[in-house]
Amino acid sequence: MAPVIEVRDLKKYFATPHGMLHAVDNVTFTIEKGRTLGVVGESGCGKSTLGRTIIHLHESTSGQIFLEGEDVTRLKGRELRLAREKMQIIFQDPYSSLDPRKTISSTIREPLAVSKRYSRKEIEEKTAELMDLVGIDERLRMAYPHELDGGRRQRVGIARALALEPKFIVCDEPVSDLDVSIQAQVLNLLKRLQQEKGLTYMFVTHDMSVVRHISDDICVMYLGQVVEKCPSKELFKNPLHPYTRALLSAIPSTDIHNPNKREILKGEITSPINPPPGCRFAARCPHATEACRQPQKQEEVSPGHFVTCCRVHEL
Repeated sequence: MAPVIEVRDLKKYFATPHGMLHAVDNVTFTIEKGRTLGVVGESGCGKSTLGRTIIHLHESTSGQIFLEGEDVTRLKGRELRLAREKMQIIFQDPYSSLDPRKTISSTIREPLAVSKRYSRKEIEEKTAELMDLVGIDERLRMAYPHELDGGRRQRVGIARALALEPKFIVCDEPVSDLDVSIQAQVLNLLKRLQQEKGLTYMFVTHDMSVVRHISDDICVMYLGQVVEKCPSKELFKNPLHPYTRALLSAIPSTDIHNPNKREILKGEITSPINPPPGCRFAARCPHATEACRQPQKQEEVSPGHFVTCCRVHEL
């Protein structure tokens, strides 16, 4: 059975006055049906660009994207529109991603109307079903985005993403702008919807506690490249890449007797514009040698645990 999403050597470059910015560079992974791939890393590492490239909000520079075994990398016109119905996104900021001139019911109804697959009666019925599914009260159907709190606005975004019954959803930091208690409600809603509908997620975040809670597998990105990928439990139990270890060491500890030992990263961040061929983390890595300046290959260190580091067996 083909995975829902397969990405092979995906690249997304942006032209700048100083050269090509390598936002996503040679990224490869698969996501099986009903599973969540967490993508973590510092701001600017390419997490959101990766998700948007997969669903064609950005067109890829090279590489391949497969949706349920079908190559959707270069689709155009009607074929692309049909593929996009199966791939949706939940944006980080629910306020700026909603049209302030549209009511809640109009926002949820819009993709149903645009698809031209439903009658007017079916659109009204399905809109009501979606509102109920994500926990939006019927009394709010004529409200506008500015009249809702952040949690309810994000539920509207989730309902809109679910409208056309997609197979795959990119969750682009959907809880980072919410209070902690509301974050938990939205995360639990996403997990419930996944179980009920067999959804497949790519969950983009910089919050390690959030990604640990919701993800089955985790990709760690650094300056456009995946430096480590493995099951979630394995990553927190046995991180192998120096960058992953530094990220995990920054998680606050509640044990005052055995606090986490912070790994402070020093050195200049490598420019993502025309970067050198070696490891992009080498300039900040305390374990870097001359070998790290050479092109790196991803290695399967143990079943399902991939690391891009030439010194992984020595650390």
